[in-house]
Amino acid sequence: MDQSNRYADLSLQEAALIEGGRHILVAYKMKPKSGHGYLEAAAHFAAESSTGTNVEVSTTDDFTRGVDALVYLIDEAKEDMRIAYPLELFDRNITDGRMMIVSFLTLAIGNNQGMGDIEYAKMYDFYVPKRAIELFDGPAKDISDLWRILGRPLQNGGYIAGTIIKPKLGLRPEPFAQAAYEFWLGGDFIKNDEPQGNQVFAPMKKVMPLVYDAMKRAMDETGEAKIFSANITADDHYEMIARGEYILETFGPDADKVAFLVDGYVGGPGMITTARRHFANQYLHYHRAGHGAVTSPQSKRGYTAYVLAKMSRLQGASGIHVGTMGYGKMEGEKDDRAIAYIIERDSYTGPAYHQEWYGMKPTTPIISGGMNALRLPGFFENLGHGNVINTAGGGAYGHIDSPAAGAKSLRQAYECWKSGADPIAYAREHPEFARAFASFPGDADKLYPGWREKLGVHK
Repeated sequence: MDQSNRYADLSLQEAALIEGGRHILVAYKMKPKSGHGYLEAAAHFAAESSTGTNVEVSTTDDFTRGVDALVYLIDEAKEDMRIAYPLELFDRNITDGRMMIVSFLTLAIGNNQGMGDIEYAKMYDFYVPKRAIELFDGPAKDISDLWRILGRPLQNGGYIAGTIIKPKLGLRPEPFAQAAYEFWLGGDFIKNDEPQGNQVFAPMKKVMPLVYDAMKRAMDETGEAKIFSANITADDHYEMIARGEYILETFGPDADKVAFLVDGYVGGPGMITTARRHFANQYLHYHRAGHGAVTSPQSKRGYTAYVLAKMSRLQGASGIHVGTMGYGKMEGEKDDRAIAYIIERDSYTGPAYHQEWYGMKPTTPIISGGMNALRLPGFFENLGHGNVINTAGGGAYGHIDSPAAGAKSLRQAYECWKSGADPIAYAREHPEFARAFASFPGDADKLYPGWREKLGVHK
């Protein structure tokens, strides 16, 4: 059934839709299956995303037609399809009238992904009007709250050197806490790796008191504040709250130095919102484990990492992992810096839409995945700043001297880039950074050819 007369209006102008402020606009890369016209398939997609079905039904009235999603732009050659969704379509909380990402995804990325006339359709950008921005939670805490705890300036407080406890599984409580202590002697921020929680060999109620003791000892020894991001992800909201409350009780007077990590992709938007609302005084660390199942450039369906990051800010994530932009071990390109820019800036033009955030707090880019001190200067140069959290697991625990030396090498890499110094020259005056060359010789050979002769290393 051709529904283009109802669910498409190519006379609509994008600028007018944005000025009207009554629609969420969504851009897709869409290809219909062979034998189906582009506009016909696009209109069917919009119908399935809103008020339509495959046949005319007797229950449709004039009001229903007034909230149809409408295809307003198509470019078959570029596989570009854009749809305007009236704000009235989206589910709202009965408790406070606010909007929810669950409803957005249900409509914009729901049944339409499995329709028989659609080869693929991947959301690559969306636009949120001011009224919708007002109806999402947004972050309660941002990186300035961590800078304040660390004694930094609240503007451009700079790089936060972090790590992930390694190995990701297999440490019992005492070695786990010792690993934390050894890094904190040189670094700022530690997170659980995403599978770490309450394994039988490392029960949370044995691990957390030891981690807090390690934090206190490291703070006493260094005279610096430290931050721990604790994984509270669970299937059950009550379990997640119980974990969070236990951790805050354990850290007691230093509970402000605790962030909460939630696996927001596998756990879903409900887990992020539960943490955002129940623990509004804590930094909310969105780990996106599993996201590559839909966001990978190899996937033709789902949505992009850019879209995921943008949604995380609406939900209230204080920070989200954004990949390494081709500088680490994870899939990515230099231009992925757009993923960081859309969440950290108050105004940014993405691949399809310009987005204003109207003062909503920023979400911190968290850099993780195969990073070490040698890779960081190029990463910062590409991004253009160092106001990020970097959680380098192997980059700290793989340092030839110690995790503390690894942490110091990460900080020194940032200072090297910030000062505009040549890394080889900088290494001659900074031993931890210099030893990173010997720690990661494969990277050193690739990034800094001839480093052995220049640094006097002969093996």
